[in-house]
Amino acid sequence: MLWLLRKLSNGKKLSKKKLKPDGSVDKFKARLVAKGFKQKEGIDYFDTYSPVARLTTIRVLIALASVYSLPIHQMDVKTAFLYGELEEEIYMDQPEWFVAHGSCVNIITETKSFLKNKFEMKDMGEADIILGIKLIRSTDGIAISQSHYVEKIIEKFGYQNSRIAKTPYDSSVALFKNESGISVAQLRYSQIIGSLQYLANGTRPDISFSVSKLARYTSCPDRTHWGTLDRVLRYLKGTVSLAIHYGRFPAVLEGYSDTSWIAKNSGSNGCSGYVFTLGGGAVSWKSAK
Repeated sequence: MLWLLRKLSNGKKLSKKKLKPDGSVDKFKARLVAKGFKQKEGIDYFDTYSPVARLTTIRVLIALASVYSLPIHQMDVKTAFLYGELEEEIYMDQPEWFVAHGSCVNIITETKSFLKNKFEMKDMGEADIILGIKLIRSTDGIAISQSHYVEKIIEKFGYQNSRIAKTPYDSSVALFKNESGISVAQLRYSQIIGSLQYLANGTRPDISFSVSKLARYTSCPDRTHWGTLDRVLRYLKGTVSLAIHYGRFPAVLEGYSDTSWIAKNSGSNGCSGYVFTLGGGAVSWKSAK
């Protein structure tokens, strides 16, 4: 067997603040990672996954809780090592701050087993925020909002003093592929699109069409695309507190869909979309080409 010596990848410490719904710090979190972006798929790693609840499922449960006047409690299952049994071995240099007391594989395995037995479920009480979405209870139902996230987007991309737009999209503006091949601030454009996609998938179906359309030009945006994207951000500035409200009725799932087979002045294929509601509020939606 032939072994080739390679330089170890540097490890990295990631720090994160977990915030409460009011924006204050709940706790500080840290983890050690091996800089996977330097690894090659099929050589250094293979398929892996992380179980995360779908937002549609979360919204349906919240809507049902509103319809039937049920309380919502949240449990945190600490599964730090549940999906950590990798088939491949990963080597890396430990950061300077990391104190290494030994390198015995048996001791490391025993320590890992010890930690496994100590992880348990934590009762977090009645839920007020789930996956970054705020739950606002009232006498007539439950509203879900990401107002804190919208404020963060506006501040991050410098739209605090921008003029407010009344709608997220101007249908009179035609968007076409940038044939010049010269992109305008492509990295910043993609960062904004990524932030807006999370918002559109969470609690803001009103920007779903605009974001879906603008995302098609992420690889090479021009000034027209930027103008349309600018409008979405200015619209959000004026609708920070907009939320989805789930009432007591109707207690049935209702669905609506529409398709534009002929897209005039769009330079692209038609567009289709759907929305499903429960308790008077949207629980699932999509707008796509």
